[in-house]
Parts: sequence; C-alpha cells; structure tokens
Amino acid sequence: MATNCNVASVLGAFLVFTLFHNPITVAGQNIPSVALFAFGDSNFDAGNRKFLTTVSLPQNFWPYGKSRDDPNGKFSDGKIAPDFIAQFMGITHDLPPALKPGADVSRGASFAVDSASILGTAKDSLNLNQQVRKFNQMISSWTEDYIAKSVFMIFIGMEDYLNYTKTNPTADGSHQAAFVSTVTNTLKSNIELLYSSGASKFLMYMLPPLGCLPIVRQEFNTGSDCYEKLNDLAKLHNAKIGPMMNGLATSKPGFQFTVFDLYNAVIRRTQRKMNYRYAETNISCCGIGTHNAYGCGSPNVHSKLCEYQRSYLYFDGRHNTEKAQESFAHLLFGADPNVIQPMTTRELITHPVNTNMSEFWQESVGTKKNLLFDHDNVFMARASMELV
Repeated sequence: MATNCNVASVLGAFLVFTLFHNPITVAGQNIPSVALFAFGDSNFDAGNRKFLTTVSLPQNFWPYGKSRDDPNGKFSDGKIAPDFIAQFMGITHDLPPALKPGADVSRGASFAVDSASILGTAKDSLNLNQQVRKFNQMISSWTEDYIAKSVFMIFIGMEDYLNYTKTNPTADGSHQAAFVSTVTNTLKSNIELLYSSGASKFLMYMLPPLGCLPIVRQEFNTGSDCYEKLNDLAKLHNAKIGPMMNGLATSKPGFQFTVFDLYNAVIRRTQRKMNYRYAETNISCCGIGTHNAYGCGSPNVHSKLCEYQRSYLYFDGRHNTEKAQESFAHLLFGADPNVIQPMTTRELITHPVNTNMSEFWQESVGTKKNLLFDHDNVFMARASMELV
C-alpha cells in the first residue's frame, strides 16, 4: 500500500511539473551552437586569478577540486555553475579562464576573477569594468553575429557589500541605500558597455543571503542565525536588479535578459535542508573555526575537511559545493518563474536575436505548489533523471 502511495506521489509530482514547466532538454539538444561568457567574482572564477599574481593561492591546491581530483583555481570541490550551463549548451569542456594563455575560447570564456568587485579594484584582481575591457581586447576572437547570439552570465557584488559592512559597521539606512544605488548604477553602466560591444543576451544573478554565509556567521559570531544587516543589503541590491534589467530591455533594441533569484534558492535550501539532501547548510565542508569557514586550502592552516562534501551546501566559508552549483545550473536552465524569470536560460538562448522581449521581470510571482512537493524538488528529480 505504501509503495502504491509513493508511486502515485511521484507520478503526481511529474504531472505538476508537466503542467507548469517546460521540460529540460538533454544537454545540447535543440540548442544553437553559441558561446557562454561569464563575468564576476570568485563564484565564477575559472582560474583567472593565478594569472594575475605570483602569490600562492589556496584555490590552486587540494582540497579544492576534490570531487574531480583537479584543483584548478575554482572555489569549489569540483565544477561551478558556468561549467554546468556550458555542458547543457553542448559545450564539450568546462568554461575556460579567459586569461589562460592558449585557452580555447571559441565557445566562450570566464572573465571573472577572485576578489572582483563592482566598485574599486582589489590587488591582483580585475573589477567588473576591467573584465569588460578585457573582453573587448579579445573581441576579435568572435564574430559580431556570434556575440549577439551568445549568453553573458554576471554574478558580482558580494565583495562590495562585505567590504562595505566591515568599513561602515554603523551606517544608517540612508547611507546604505546610497551605497546600493552607487553599486547598481555602476553595474548597469558596465552592462551597457557589454551591450554596446554587441552583447544582447544577459543572465543576471541576484545576490545570495550574504549574512548567512558561514564566514559571515563566524566573523560576526551569530551562531545559528544569519547576520541580518548583510542580508538587508543583499535585499536592497536585489530589489534593483529586476527593474534595472526591465529598463534596459525597454530602452535598448534587442536587449534580452533573465534574472536568477539566488537569494531565495539558497534560503529554501537553508530552511529545508533535508528536502535537498543536505546535512549541513550553516557551516562549511572545509576550514576551521566555529563554522569551519576560514583557511580552506591555505598553507599552515590545519583545516577540517568533511567526509562527504555532497551533504554540504557550502564547500568553504563563502562558496557552494559542486552539488549546489549543479542544482543551481539545473534551475537556471529550465525551472519555473519562482526561480528564474522572465524566461529560462534555455529560452534565452533560443529567443530570436535582434527581437524585443514580450515579457519582463515581475516583482511578485505567484507560487504554484501541490500539497506534497515544491516545484524546485520536482524539477530536480526530473533533471537528475535526464541529465545525470
């Protein structure tokens, strides 16, 4: 009887999925052969930082890359989200670092660099504007038509708000709002620079709940709670992203975009960790301290390393595990409007170039749920069957 009930539940879940989702396509199927370009900070860095410094970097050494036995400059135990998106697009290799001499950039590259910010410039790094300028220096590697059809992923801003909070611990609401406006206006200017260089398809990440990062919990001694001041800054930033992208799409011919709500994707996994098969969502797999959040991969630091990294949401103090990165990539490529809107990444890729969008980002989207499953879980079950 229990077995029949379970089978019925699963079938019901897939029926809900069919009603409310476009089925995800097996990697590369019916997807135009276009490029993927990534811009941002350490979350999207494919190994660029090591080409900007002679200093030994922890991300170049074990246990980074542990799941693939390949420490290659990524802040993960394995692949990162752009690698999975590239795979779904039919690209046969991980997205290469743009700064690597001789890298095959024919299907795109990552220009993201560890410690990158929107404002200012960290030592031995490239801020967003410098990454855009680096892309323009390499632009002859691709045709104008190819660039227009390709996808530009952007995930940046964490460094700006983490640094701001440390240097302005008593900032009031008006000061915070002014800073957020400066950050997002500068972000917009750089997106406009990419558009003027021929880019037309943008995949924009919202910021995660910064106050829930293990390194923040540890540094601010919040225990099992998040540091809400940083979460509030992330919310202020995120509230400007959708309207900003809507404005660009309505004012610039052929501008297309979609926005990924990483904040709520992470919150769901933090609050309902067992639903996503995580044992730990507040502490890191690798590091030392109250939340294992410091020193992963660093020499002379006796970091702890968890036994099974796939049971953790975070690999180090501020970066997600490969498992989490893959789940985000699945959501990006074919999930429902509660996760990414106004279209999926697959729809963004296949949307006719040089045409204006008919749908736009909306501030509030109704949540469609059945009594047993949320769509995120149903989607992941379907995706794991088709792509894993």
